[in-house]
Amino acid sequence: HIVVRYIMSQIHFRTNMKSAIIATIIGSAAAFAPAPVAKTTTSLNAFEDELGAQPPLGFFDPFGMLSGDVTQERFDRLRYVEIKHGRICQLAFLGQVVTRGGLHLPGDIDYSGDSFDSFPNGVAALFGPDSIPTDGKLQIVFFIGFLELFVMKDVTGENDFVGDFRNGLLDFGWDNFDEETKLSKRAIELNNGRAAQMGILGLM
Repeated sequence: HIVVRYIMSQIHFRTNMKSAIIATIIGSAAAFAPAPVAKTTTSLNAFEDELGAQPPLGFFDPFGMLSGDVTQERFDRLRYVEIKHGRICQLAFLGQVVTRGGLHLPGDIDYSGDSFDSFPNGVAALFGPDSIPTDGKLQIVFFIGFLELFVMKDVTGENDFVGDFRNGLLDFGWDNFDEETKLSKRAIELNNGRAAQMGILGLM
């Protein structure tokens, strides 16, 4: 009887965890909005054929965050958040794969002689008895804050679209692409970012 109760409690726990993960995924789906258009205010159906609304889901806005009249600022904000989260998650997923594959930076992470590979992978590197020291975590936070405030944004006002952070410095031949190629590459980034968000959530 005790074994049966234990098994049932485990099933209930796993069901609740899966429900929580699914709810998180659905919550992030509202950011999967299509690319902005030139209108200041527009209706929902104007976005249904834009970049990002593609098979198999098409236009996917389960919480109705783009229902009714939508301002350009609102639309741009949602697209900006989606692109940023997608890029962060792509880096996070790559970091998980690389470190779990046994590849770490050479040398020591601090003056105490602790090597990079002496710390655990994933979330355990930030939380737990063997995590990175507090000073190291603060350096990570400050570095990310610096990027957020001064680098990963449209500083010069030269962006061609939301999420364009070249700022007149990095180009990689973008200006030489035709419009069809640009749209294709932007769609690829959106899809990779969406997949990475689901992927890193699964790894966590």
